[in-house]
Amino acid sequence: GLLSVIQKLKGSPEQELRIVLLGLDNAGKTTLLKRLASEEVSTITPTQGFNIKSVHSHGLKLNVWDIGGQRSIRPYWKKYLGSTDLLIYVIDSADQKRFEETGQELAELTEDESLTGVPLLVFANKQDLVTAAPAAEIAEGLSLHTYRDREWQIQACSALSGEGVQVEMGGCGLCRAGRGHKGLCSHPSSLQDGMNWISSQIMNRKK
Repeated sequence: GLLSVIQKLKGSPEQELRIVLLGLDNAGKTTLLKRLASEEVSTITPTQGFNIKSVHSHGLKLNVWDIGGQRSIRPYWKKYLGSTDLLIYVIDSADQKRFEETGQELAELTEDESLTGVPLLVFANKQDLVTAAPAAEIAEGLSLHTYRDREWQIQACSALSGEGVQVEMGGCGLCRAGRGHKGLCSHPSSLQDGMNWISSQIMNRKK
């Protein structure tokens, strides 16, 4: 588990890892990245190209590439996928009219050979809005339970406030419904816990 990973990292030289942050325009990718990097999020402008930030977590230096999600930029996403250690995909949980579109983009990404076996972390963002769909519903819509070639996780969050959704002691709705996702039942309750999950998945893959 995560504890054993942290213990192994203690005293080890810092490792640099590559993370690609994708999603449709206005999903909240840049806000999420700034929140993870403990930066001010009051003023955000759409990413026209890409941003790169380094986030330090448990002895890991995570180099996160935030790439614009406008339709004109998406054809270039695959140019950034080489040597990716983890894919973060951000969804606007309140923009239900675009769920089909974002699902198609994610499905195409995971079929790319550069991402074979690469862990996937989906952030169901904007949960602070009353029209936001629950993370479990989004997971069903994206058919995440069919992703059997990689570890995956979906995390409800609000990048604007930096808060995640507290998880019930009984586990997530997907696990209780018998739709377990690669054995992952210990879900993060905050964005920082999400980064802990990232660290553990990457280290497990590099063993």
